[in-house]
Amino acid sequence: MLKPIALHILLALVDSDNYGYALMQAIRERSAGQVPVQTASFYRHLAKLMDDGLAAEAAARRDGDDPRRGSYYRITPRGRQVLAEEKRRLTDLVDQMKKVRLSPRKAGA
Repeated sequence: MLKPIALHILLALVDSDNYGYALMQAIRERSAGQVPVQTASFYRHLAKLMDDGLAAEAAARRDGDDPRRGSYYRITPRGRQVLAEEKRRLTDLVDQMKKVRLSPRKAGA
């Protein structure tokens, strides 16, 4: 089970390699502010994803990029596999939630 920020980092990397600030912006936009993104914690979670083999530094920069942008990151094949497993887990959870009937509690119960 991935932490929400780790899940969002991998989701932000699915479409293309990117650098840290752009990833943080993508997470803020995609989560509509529901996932708080602080610079220090973002890089700590990114480093953990890299240590776990789910993300890696991309080999090359894009032509014409501002050299101040820093490293680009990419999702690894293992990261894609873990993301697919997380998708299945969350889909199963939502399916289970759909079966739950939430009725109001009776007074005194």
